[in-house]
Parts: sequence; C-alpha cells; structure tokens
Amino acid sequence: MDAKVIVITGATSGIGQAAAEKLAAEGARIVLVARDRARAESALARIRAQNPRVDHTAHFADLSRISEMKRVAAEIAGAEPRIDVFINNAGGAFARRRVTEDGLEMTFALNHMAYFVVTLGLLGRLRASAPARIVSTASMTYASASLDFEDLQSEKAYSGAAVYARSKLANILFTRELARRLAGSGVTANCFHPGLVATRLGSQDGGISKIWGISTAGALRPEEGARTLVYLALSPEVAGVSGEYFSGSRPEKLSPNALDDAAARKLWEESARLAGLAA
Repeated sequence: MDAKVIVITGATSGIGQAAAEKLAAEGARIVLVARDRARAESALARIRAQNPRVDHTAHFADLSRISEMKRVAAEIAGAEPRIDVFINNAGGAFARRRVTEDGLEMTFALNHMAYFVVTLGLLGRLRASAPARIVSTASMTYASASLDFEDLQSEKAYSGAAVYARSKLANILFTRELARRLAGSGVTANCFHPGLVATRLGSQDGGISKIWGISTAGALRPEEGARTLVYLALSPEVAGVSGEYFSGSRPEKLSPNALDDAAARKLWEESARLAGLAA
C-alpha cells in the first residue's frame, strides 16, 4: 500500500477509524472527511502513530448538506493528484424524523446522498488514478426494505430502523449501478456488511438498542467490523471484482429487492435530480 492515497468518510470513530488505522499501518496515506475537528485531530494522531512517514490530512464538511458534499469533494479532488481508494463510511441512524436544510430526511441525506454526491465529485480523479476502488458500508438490514419512490423522504410514515434499512438498500443499488457505469474504466465499486458492531451509530437517540430494540451484547469490536472494509480496499483478490456485496470478506447473494436494475437506475436519476447533477 506504499504511496496509495485513501480518502475515507466517517473515520473519526468506529469501523472507519479502525480501518483508517489499519490501512495507514499498511503504508497508505489517509485523507479523512470529518465534521468534528476535535475528533478528527484525535483520529489523525492515532493514524499518524501507525504511519508517521506520510502526511495524513483531514477535510471538514457537514455531509447532511448537498452544498457541503459538493464543496468537500471538489476540495479533495483539487488537492490530491491521485486517489487510489475512496471509502464511503459516514452515516447515521435516528429514532425520530429530522429534515436537512435541503428538505431531505436526515438518514437518506447522510447514508445515501452523501455517498452519491461525494463519489461523483471524486469520480474524475478516481478514473484518472485507475486502477482504483470505491468501497461503501452497507448493512444486512437492507433485506427487509423496499424503496417507495413516491416517498423517499419518509413523510408518510417514519421508523428509525425501517428508514435506516432503506438507506442501506440504497447503498447497494447505488453500488451496483455505479459498477455498471464504471465497467471497463479500471475503477471498481463494492459494498459490504460489517456485522453488528459496537459504535456511535444512533448515539444521538439512544443508540442501536433503542432504535432497533436489540441487545448489543456480543457486538463486534470496531477492529473486527472493519476487516471486510480493509479487505475490499487492500486485497489483490478483489482487484477486478465490481458491483458485489460482501460479508465476512466473501461475496454474498443479494435478495431480489437489491437486484432490481430498474430501481437502481431510477434511484440514480432521482438522486442526481435532488443534487442538481447530470444523471
């Protein structure tokens, strides 16, 4: 991984931070996208301890805001001559419905739109750096979800667990459509399920136990949850693999709701419309 540049969102805690430290230890230079400056400096200190030979950096943005998604992507693309791996990992879960300044439901904005907009903003640099990889954190919760294109912002009904599951289905549909569009470019796109991990997810609203009504006893440590992420970013075994969903560092068979190519295309087109980007 020497001289590889890896951009990662959501790396100031949890599996993102664990993955960033492991990738730095393997020789990569890490570029963080963070919102909280204090947590970013703490994460950078830990990353630098793993690999002090290169200049790890951070860029700051509120990834719930489309203008910030676009700005930070343009900032990174302008600052980095090459990007070898881009990791979408930032996200959230909320017990009650919240709306962003763009009028988007917060989970949809953070967990899907930020993936879509920042990835597209870095795509030119990734293409120019090929072979390159895009890795996105999804979840097995997708299997219970379906998308209602008449109510993507969950105005008709809201459940924190259900809305989170829909956002994770969106991650898989986005990954599959992205891989289709990138075929032959030398840039791959894959996503993965990290497992039930003890992280800050949902901490604003009481955490996983409250939002999902499940016990976190026996949850994985962040280092364990990050293994598949690191594998997809690093392993030569998946150098030519694209459009897949992994769990435990193995490709998993998807449910029919995630194999709906028409839904994947429609989600792409609607996301582009919401972001004011060309489809």
